[in-house]
Amino acid sequence: MPEPFELRPITRRKLLRYGGVAAAGLASADPLLRAASALARPVRRPDSLPDPKVPAGTVDASMQFDHIVVVMMENHSFDNLLGALHRSGQPKAHGLKINGKGIARNSNPNAAGEAVHSFPFTTTAQGSGVSQSWNATHQQIDGGRMDGFVRSTESTQPMGYWTEEQLPFAYSFARTFTIANNWFCSAPCQTYPNRRFLMAGTAYGNISTDFESIFSSPPPPNGTIFDRLHAYGIEWKNYFTDLPATGIIRSTVEKYPANIRPYAEFVLDCKAGTLPAVSFVDPEFGVLGEVGGPLSKLPGLEALGAKIGETGGDQENPQDMSYGEYWAYQTVKAVLESPAWPRTLLVYTYDEHGGYYDHVPPPAAIAPDSIPPELKPGDVPGGYDIYGPRVPGIVASPYSKPNGVTNVVHDHTSVLATIEKKWNLPALTYRDANARTVEDFLDFGSAAYLEPPVSSVIEPPVPVGTAAST
Repeated sequence: MPEPFELRPITRRKLLRYGGVAAAGLASADPLLRAASALARPVRRPDSLPDPKVPAGTVDASMQFDHIVVVMMENHSFDNLLGALHRSGQPKAHGLKINGKGIARNSNPNAAGEAVHSFPFTTTAQGSGVSQSWNATHQQIDGGRMDGFVRSTESTQPMGYWTEEQLPFAYSFARTFTIANNWFCSAPCQTYPNRRFLMAGTAYGNISTDFESIFSSPPPPNGTIFDRLHAYGIEWKNYFTDLPATGIIRSTVEKYPANIRPYAEFVLDCKAGTLPAVSFVDPEFGVLGEVGGPLSKLPGLEALGAKIGETGGDQENPQDMSYGEYWAYQTVKAVLESPAWPRTLLVYTYDEHGGYYDHVPPPAAIAPDSIPPELKPGDVPGGYDIYGPRVPGIVASPYSKPNGVTNVVHDHTSVLATIEKKWNLPALTYRDANARTVEDFLDFGSAAYLEPPVSSVIEPPVPVGTAAST
């Protein structure tokens, strides 16, 4: 079976084929447009509108939802979280190669050149020995060979994966609605830069998750999706469990404190059917985690109602997966049971791969802008012109294709592209301007799930110390 178009290597011949002499010039003169020039459609620019024929802020009635809910968990690749999905009710999922005896054939060499095969985890516990740093991720990808995961940390941990026995919610949710075979994280590095892509369409230099990237960085040069929503009077909220992810771009919390709301309010808004147009819903990051630690130092969190947790429920290593699994189930259930469900779209994904193995090479990507990564001596050379490894991407809606799969290439800026198209908002960067929306997950001609399939999404065991679902 041939590769989907967007996964094939971009060559100079393709640039010439799709862009002629102009594209050839771009290939040598403008690195921003090299990847986009291979697309069989015109290249859009920052600040351009999805539909230039109508004013910005105009609602696209063909997109049959009024509310979009975005949930981003932490640090798991597609193969790590859902590598056995093709054996659990979704045969079209591109997961691990598992034989009839249930043994995975995927492998990576260790330092001695010995093959370390993918293996199933038997509990929800996570061990040490994974890294998603800029350097480790580039070593793991290894020019598309995807064979550096074990050597990057000298550990077998990256080759482990979970099955439905350990993650009943994740597997049942993925096979009930529509899942992406080719949703990649936006950059081959850590959480903060990838979440910057989700909110601003660019990492604007950042490659790491640390204190300095919050407190020493200016706002993104062309703003955030929250700036766009605010400018056109579109209601939005960031609901947070203990720490708001919008704090990764500190100016967002400083400018819009009234939009940063506690998770309990999300549950109430779901029950009342009063969700805003756009909701970003955050799990518990935990003060002890790599993500939550720097976020917890943001000034003014107490005034927002932040209550910093220690357990963590975002599934970042080394958290027990069961806490995030149960939080995610409760969140999805709240959306499914909301009176607003008939006009709601839920996007569920992970920020990056967490250092866990995935077998699909990331394709080339359009660089968002002219800002290069802030590399230090000894860092692997590179740019924002390639995606990072695959992550799970699931879209739940009354119009989701039941038990569906899409092979279209997506990254986190597909969320931005979807919001921008729905409300005809100006693009932030080249990346979101040219990203695919999530419309390929949907069939607007058939509301197969107008009655929400709550019983098809399995409730996982309640973790110790967690309140039971009601």
